[in-house]
Amino acid sequence: MTSIQPVGYRPVPDGTNPPLAFEGYKSTGLRAPSQPLVVLRDRLTEVTGPLLTGPIGTGDHDLTTQHAGEAIGQRIVVFGQVRDSDGRAVPDTLVEVWQANAAGRYAHARDNWPAPLDPNFSGGGRVLTDSSGHYSFTTIKPGAYPWGNHHNAWRPAHIHFSLFGRAFTQRLVTQMYFPDDPLFAQDPIFNSVPDEKARQRMISTFDLDATRPDWALAFRFDIVLRGREQTPFEEHS
Repeated sequence: MTSIQPVGYRPVPDGTNPPLAFEGYKSTGLRAPSQPLVVLRDRLTEVTGPLLTGPIGTGDHDLTTQHAGEAIGQRIVVFGQVRDSDGRAVPDTLVEVWQANAAGRYAHARDNWPAPLDPNFSGGGRVLTDSSGHYSFTTIKPGAYPWGNHHNAWRPAHIHFSLFGRAFTQRLVTQMYFPDDPLFAQDPIFNSVPDEKARQRMISTFDLDATRPDWALAFRFDIVLRGREQTPFEEHS
C-alpha cells in the first residue's frame, strides 16, 4: 500500500536530528526520558501566543558594543537567511545567540575553568529577521573549551542559536560551527547527528565578499526550519 502524504509536505529524513540519548554524550543518560513520552494536546495558549519577540534593543545584534570597552578577540559577522521547507523566507522571527568568549569561557557563574573572562563581552544577542528572512550578528569568534565528557574532551568553537516562532511550542535550538575545525572528529555532540550531510548543515561557510574590510571576517549560516534540508535541531526531552 502506498502511503499518502499531504501536498507540499516534506518530511525530515531519518538521521537529521540527534537522538535524545547518545552513548558518547554522557549527560544525555541523565536527561533523556527512560519511559515512553506522553503526548499532550496543545491548548489555545500554546498555539496562539503569546508572541515571544519582546523588545529588541538597538545594540542587541552587535555583541562587541554592548559594554563601554572593546571586546577582545577576532571580530566576525555571522549572517544568513531563515527559510521554511519550501525555501520561502521566514520574516519577523526572533533569532537569539549565546556563546563563549575568545578564550572559550562563558559569562556564567557555573563556568569556572581557568580561562580569562572578558568584562566587555557577555556573549548574548538577539535580532528579528527582516522581510526577506535575513539576520546578522557582529560578534567575537569563540574559543574551544574543555568540558569533561571524556578524557581530554574539548568542544569545537561554536555559537548556540535559538529561533522562536509565534508561540511557546515553536522554539528551535541548534549550534553553528566553523569550517575545518580539528575537534569535529572527537566531539560527541556534533557527531550525535547521524547523517553526514545533516552535520555539514551545522557548519557555517566563510564568505569573503561579506567580510568588512579592515574590521571583521564573515561567516554565512542559513537555517532551514523543516523538510529535507532542515538544519539539525536539539530534540526536546
